[in-house]
Amino acid sequence: MTLPDWNPHATLEPLCLPWLTAAGLQLAVLRLDALDPLVSGNKWFKLAPYLAKAARDGAEGVISLGGAHSNHLHALAAAGARFGFPTVGLLRGEAQDTPTVRDLQHLGMQLHWLGYGGYRARHKPGFWDAWLRHYPHYQPIPEGGGGLMGAQGCVALVGMIRQQLSGLGWDDYHSLWTAAGTGTTLAGLVLGEAGDHPVIGALAVPPDHGVADQVSAILAEAGRADRGYRLIDASRGGFARVDAVLARFLLDSERDGGLELEPLYTAKALLAIHDEAQAGRIPGGSRLVLLHTGGLQGRRALHSDLLRLAGYTDRAVEAQG
Repeated sequence: MTLPDWNPHATLEPLCLPWLTAAGLQLAVLRLDALDPLVSGNKWFKLAPYLAKAARDGAEGVISLGGAHSNHLHALAAAGARFGFPTVGLLRGEAQDTPTVRDLQHLGMQLHWLGYGGYRARHKPGFWDAWLRHYPHYQPIPEGGGGLMGAQGCVALVGMIRQQLSGLGWDDYHSLWTAAGTGTTLAGLVLGEAGDHPVIGALAVPPDHGVADQVSAILAEAGRADRGYRLIDASRGGFARVDAVLARFLLDSERDGGLELEPLYTAKALLAIHDEAQAGRIPGGSRLVLLHTGGLQGRRALHSDLLRLAGYTDRAVEAQG
């Protein structure tokens, strides 16, 4: 297993929306969604350290876990297809047909459906033993590329932001925002910021899903203090929970700002900024940076639901555009 020296660079772009202007805020988006047609988003940065280790260790391939709409597995399968190494995906639940699953198959990933009970067992001791007997010389990658290694892969994003501030006419920014599903990317940003700017994590999962503990554990393993960040509940009551308010906000933001969003992560983070601004908790004149963490491939299965929830039709959206 060998990997090329591929270090993609995301652009930092201003996003103009009426409510930002009304609140006196400036917002720039780090376009991780536009890195590459397939290997995109924050997922690549979390994967890269694990793939490099697999190559150093002489692994023949890699194996990881995710759901039927998993951005993580999608990026992993795409990287395997592009860079020429085999991949195996262990999927939650029973076999189903989704655009993501079809992509995984097309990209050559070997899929195994674990059911729900089998997937819950992924944290039990010995879970990997049987799979590594079946796929010897394959290296496991934690679900979502989580853990300290995944966080370390995201540290470089802070430098990527700072290198482009002058292009916006900015000399600094006040806070860095990201959606948080496991907390790995957020922890990486905290490590990269090293206390220079607060990192705000908009929780895409309910607060009791362990993100705070995960971030604390990663920072402790890195030998860093458990500070420099804040978590906001943006989950709308559950992971992958999309309601009418979020759907309408997403579609209206796309129309007004020209930036495509997905509803599970980045749209929730942007809505969290909106709500914090409306509540007066972000001072006027602030300059904010938001990570667009990608995941647009997963939106394909949700587009009709977004229109239905928002009370829109395809024709109505086109007319508003």
